[in-house]
Amino acid sequence: MAYPDTFEGFAVHDPSKWSEVKKIQFTPRPFQEDDVDIKIEACGICSSDIHTISGGWGQPKLPSIVGHEIVGTVVRVGSKVDNIKVGDTVGMGAMCWADLTCDVCKSKNENYCANWIDTYDDAYPDGSRTYGGYSNYARCNKEFAFKIPKGLSVEGVAPMLCAGITTYSPLKRNNIGPGKKVGVVGIGGLGHFALQFAKALGAEVYAISRNDKKKADALKLGADYFIETEKEGWNLPYKYNFDLIISTANSSQNFDLDAYVSTLNIGAKFVSVGLPEDKMEMNAGSFIKNGCYFGSSHLGNREEMKEMLELAAEKGSEAWYEPISISQEGIKNGLEKLHRNDVKYRFTLTNYEKQFE
Repeated sequence: MAYPDTFEGFAVHDPSKWSEVKKIQFTPRPFQEDDVDIKIEACGICSSDIHTISGGWGQPKLPSIVGHEIVGTVVRVGSKVDNIKVGDTVGMGAMCWADLTCDVCKSKNENYCANWIDTYDDAYPDGSRTYGGYSNYARCNKEFAFKIPKGLSVEGVAPMLCAGITTYSPLKRNNIGPGKKVGVVGIGGLGHFALQFAKALGAEVYAISRNDKKKADALKLGADYFIETEKEGWNLPYKYNFDLIISTANSSQNFDLDAYVSTLNIGAKFVSVGLPEDKMEMNAGSFIKNGCYFGSSHLGNREEMKEMLELAAEKGSEAWYEPISISQEGIKNGLEKLHRNDVKYRFTLTNYEKQFE
């Protein structure tokens, strides 16, 4: 069987061999009248993919096809789809569904809906599995397919659909703009977007990294200042300086949270979006001196996703990415290099037409 009855993708079958994939066919959930089907042209490789297929965030549903930074062409729309048409270029991020009827959704916080469904390694109420973008097609509710503005390449915009929105949302929700000072911890897949968007919104931007290896890149990405945390007392000149810190660090080892917190202004926030697998220790007393807050953020709502894409098109912002032709070997190479942090700064899977008829 072939499309639309079955899709095809590259799946992990064993978390202990998380970089090894095999091509399988799978059955998507039954097509609904408010669904769209996307023929995939590009998909970012995200650290979430590795956390999932390696079992770092718990036992995955096997076989597991990951990938939630999807861009492609709409090839089918349901009878109730009125915002998208066949032939549109759209993106699909890490959520493929929310109930949109609960109080949380009605408050424009559908990215926190108790019933949200992830693009992969999840299941719909009818039991149908979700599979990600290392596949030839994707199916999702019309509300979670986003038109890609002209001027953005499919390869460069794909990583924005998870990494981009993950950093854009906390910037918007904390009213970042002219006159605000933002610190970005970590210059990588997430951090390089945070720098671009903070600058695009008009803030004064500080890149914060262990050493100066990425200083030149950080300044090109939009940082006004660069701070090296390996230097003794690095935080002292910046006490009460930041209105917001976005931390993209993916490890809490040797992370001196007290030093970072000391640089926050009164009532300011430290928002962690890196989601390290290991626990982060903290002392409530650390937050007393400046009455600051520690928290996190999950993706962004639909309005923020559309705003981010429009802003990126307006400013000419895209991912700094390395293309990889999708294949068994390409996926293995991309996952393993990402695990070693050997990427500048995202990988995007491309050339889907060579693997899928």
